[in-house]
Amino acid sequence: MKRLTVAGRLLITALILAALYFGFKQFGGQQALESMAAKSQEETSNTSAYKTPEPGQTEPSSSSEDNYATDTAVPAFNYQAPEPVNGTLKGVVELGASGFNSFIIKVDPEKRWKLEKAEFGNSLVLENMATDEDIRIGLKKYIGSMLDYGVDGKNIHFVVSSGAAKADVTQKITRVLKSLNYQVNQVTPEKEGQLALKSVLPAEFTQKAFVTDIGSGNTKISWMESGQTKALETYGAKYFQEGVDNEKVYSAVSGMARQIPSNLRKTCFIIGGVPFEMAKEVRKGKERYTVLHAPDAYKLDNAKSKAGINIYKAIADATGTEQFVFDWDANFTIGFLLGLP
Repeated sequence: MKRLTVAGRLLITALILAALYFGFKQFGGQQALESMAAKSQEETSNTSAYKTPEPGQTEPSSSSEDNYATDTAVPAFNYQAPEPVNGTLKGVVELGASGFNSFIIKVDPEKRWKLEKAEFGNSLVLENMATDEDIRIGLKKYIGSMLDYGVDGKNIHFVVSSGAAKADVTQKITRVLKSLNYQVNQVTPEKEGQLALKSVLPAEFTQKAFVTDIGSGNTKISWMESGQTKALETYGAKYFQEGVDNEKVYSAVSGMARQIPSNLRKTCFIIGGVPFEMAKEVRKGKERYTVLHAPDAYKLDNAKSKAGINIYKAIADATGTEQFVFDWDANFTIGFLLGLP
């Protein structure tokens, strides 16, 4: 080998490698290599069960949470309110803690009624930001709308809610209304609870249900006892603006709810802004009565709604009420109209 030139040694090495290659291929070496490569690829793909989703797909998850548990079955409420016979149109403007609202109903001498029209506005009453001109424009708008609808001027009324009555601007509203030759009817929380019951609670349920009105400024709980209306007031859904702790509100509302007689706790007729938000997520068609889900089923984001759910949960936990029925048509100001001659 020492006498071989460099070129000769390279030639011999090439011949040896060529012989090894053809021998390996002849005896199945190619299949072995392919098999080893396939096995390696399979092992690599099996090291993780997670696969990155394609665009538009959702990553796999062990659990998911919707904003509302709308798929949970709740019992239906099939009550039908009686229709008025030869009724008269009457209108009311509510000066509430969160806005000017107006309602037109048709009511007969037997106090059977039907909601004909409802309008909701924003007066910024509680925030004390409305000017005299804002109030005058807003009120004229509602008055004009009612007159156009066919309500007689003498059958248009104004009511200041107990929540709005706490705001300094209420005196300004009263002054503007007097300049328009209208009287303002101011109600106490107890009276507001009584009026809510008058419009919400069907006669057939006076001995087996109670009423809750969760407003912005306060919450009213009312029921019938020995032929008399009982009404209590507690925190409203905007209690968070005053820095009140959730647990303190829950405890206060729970204590009040426990005063409701046990025989009236099966059903609660409920109204108010936050109950409206909950009901609209589960309403079926244009039904008047919507049964709410349990408080924990709702995952509302804004602070007012969260506060309202805390109040709702306190009542539900304290009473064990089986169904909370939201009435889409009722309002305490309608109760005021029902109390008129």
